[in-house]
Amino acid sequence: MNIIDVTAENAQQQVIDASFGKLVMVDFWADWCEPCKSLMPLLEKIAAEYPDNLVLAKINADDQQMLASQFGVRSLPTVMLIKDGQPVDGFTGAQPEAQIREMLDKYLPKAWEATLGQARALLDEASYSEALPLLRQALEESNQMPQIASLTALCYAELNRVEEAEALLASVKLAEQDGIYEQAVALVELKKQSAGSPELEKLAAAYEQNPADNETAYAYALQLNAEGQHRQALEILLELFKRDRAFNDGAARKAMTDILATLGKGDPLAVEYQRKLFTLLY
Repeated sequence: MNIIDVTAENAQQQVIDASFGKLVMVDFWADWCEPCKSLMPLLEKIAAEYPDNLVLAKINADDQQMLASQFGVRSLPTVMLIKDGQPVDGFTGAQPEAQIREMLDKYLPKAWEATLGQARALLDEASYSEALPLLRQALEESNQMPQIASLTALCYAELNRVEEAEALLASVKLAEQDGIYEQAVALVELKKQSAGSPELEKLAAAYEQNPADNETAYAYALQLNAEGQHRQALEILLELFKRDRAFNDGAARKAMTDILATLGKGDPLAVEYQRKLFTLLY
């Protein structure tokens, strides 16, 4: 439990010592203090959201007058943030939730930082498919942080999803282009230069000559997907399904469904083509 009542007997352990591992938010209150009664539930609500990073230490200033004096409390409620044994921030009087959260945001790790850490570990293991959804989540939660955009683009490139990688790289401004960005750009260029196996080139030529041939279109789409060009594969399969739903016992729809499942729930490309397929079906 990260919400505790503090007394003179446990203050050293629960406030000072604890602050070397977590951020400690000390709330000085009293029964007669009306603003305290509205503030405390708000602090408890916020603390409950950060069980691993934040401790709410509640000190009754009437019962623990020595502690209140030691911390220099002059009015109630008083809230202090303690980090590494020292006060780093705080306020007096009841404050709105948004202002309290803004203060805490300066000292608490962001939720996306843990997600990004997990993604980086997977990238180190070359587990790109598993890392990608975590990177997309961190990118969204960080409000499109450029460094995460570059890392996500790098992951897309590793998966041969060059179009998505290029779109992300285009969103990174010149001043925000770091080493990861340059690495992603270089990888995209390499992928583009090496794109297209002999089999893919053969099928591409056949498809270009006769795009209405169902067998060719189907084989071309499967090869595109195998080489990471998922969008083009899905588009060809979608057109094939529009043209002939019964082709090879519904093979186009099944292939699309398999590709979407492989991309994973929440993948923007999967969401886009799930919607298109749903529109055709219903």
